[in-house]
Amino acid sequence: MTLEIERKFLVENDAWRNAVETSKAIVQAYVAIDGDASMRVRISDETKAQLTVKVGVSEMTRHEFEYSIPVADARAMTEASRGRLVEKTRHIITIEGFVWEVDVYEGRLAGLVTAEGEMGSERDTPSLPSWLGREVTGDPAWSNAMLAMNGRPGDGS
Repeated sequence: MTLEIERKFLVENDAWRNAVETSKAIVQAYVAIDGDASMRVRISDETKAQLTVKVGVSEMTRHEFEYSIPVADARAMTEASRGRLVEKTRHIITIEGFVWEVDVYEGRLAGLVTAEGEMGSERDTPSLPSWLGREVTGDPAWSNAMLAMNGRPGDGS
């Protein structure tokens, strides 16, 4: 088990693009969702798959249990997820020692771009890049699980 500690923001513009270090295509399907607990399957670049259970501890912190699984199993679980999925390309950027994951969504969430700053502690205070918009940390409507179920908040998608 690991602790995932992050802050999440909407992204306002494309100024982050020149700083991208790596990128990968992700299909993420939610097998189960119960409040602040979820079980998802993720396929990265069609070559790697993981099963992940997340349980909320606070607005910024979650317990994360992650296991590698066969891609064929992940595809079967994705099909069984009843359409609760997110398709996105994740771009990794490091700024002043903090890793930022910028997610550009596809499918019914096309046009949405978010960024999560990975932290070692809830007390960390990373410099916030100028391309960040509104912070949505702790707002359940902006979690990937809720985006998969309900679409983008406020637009009925």
